[in-house]
Order: sequence, then structure tokens, then C-alpha cells
Amino acid sequence: MSKAGKFDKFLAENKITCFSKEEVKNDLHTVVYRAHMEVSGQMLPTMVVCDDSIYTMIQVRVAVAVINEGNKQAVLEHINGMNGKFKVFKYYLSDNGDICLDSCLTDTDDSFDPRLVHTVIDVILRHLTEEYPRLMSLVWAK
Repeated sequence: MSKAGKFDKFLAENKITCFSKEEVKNDLHTVVYRAHMEVSGQMLPTMVVCDDSIYTMIQVRVAVAVINEGNKQAVLEHINGMNGKFKVFKYYLSDNGDICLDSCLTDTDDSFDPRLVHTVIDVILRHLTEEYPRLMSLVWAK
């Protein structure tokens, strides 16, 4: 069974209904699952990308178009410090000023475990629940 098939089955068995599913027509048979993670009253776009590669990606858009010359250095220093502490995910800034958090799991159709994806999402949510206010204080600092 494909990674997407296993993830679909896991979602159904666990009555997880927050994800929308998009099948991308490409050579890797990519399937994108989209949801939102609620953190500090904000709905953060979250996606899980399953395909035929050895990677399964989890991405959270922590903040959209918030980085500018006034806050960039402080945010970069802060996320660099966090990247040194956390193994399962990494932060980066996109070209359009978004703060993103990515987790890359390695697996194949045979080794894919949707429970691990669910666990990583839970770890990310717990982390963001603690860290989001501190990070955003740097974003909005004068």
C-alpha cells in the first residue's frame, strides 16, 4: 500500500477529519494533506506531503509575510538557536518573508508509519504552543 493509502487509512480509523486531500498529477504521485494548527488563537497552515520518494514532508507556515529588515536579524538568530536544539524539525525564512517549520521523515511505502507522522505533528504543536508567543514578540518588536 502507498504512503498516502496508509495515511488515509490511519486518518479514517482514528476519525481525524481536519485534513483536506489533494492528489498532484506528477511522476512521484504526490498527495498533499492540508489542515490548520491552532496556536495562540492563530490558525497556522499545515501540510503533510506523501509521494513515491524516500521523504515525507510536514510543513507549518508559522507566520506569513512578517519578516522585514527591522526584525530579520533577531528572528534569524532566534530560529538558528532553536534549530540547534530540535532534531525533528527545522525553521527557515522563505523568500517572501514567511517563517516556516519543516520536518522531513525518511521512509518508503513499506516502512511508512502514519503514527510517526501524527507523533511529529503533536511534537510540533506542543513546541509551537510554548514557542510561538516568544517568536512573535521578536517579529513585532520595534
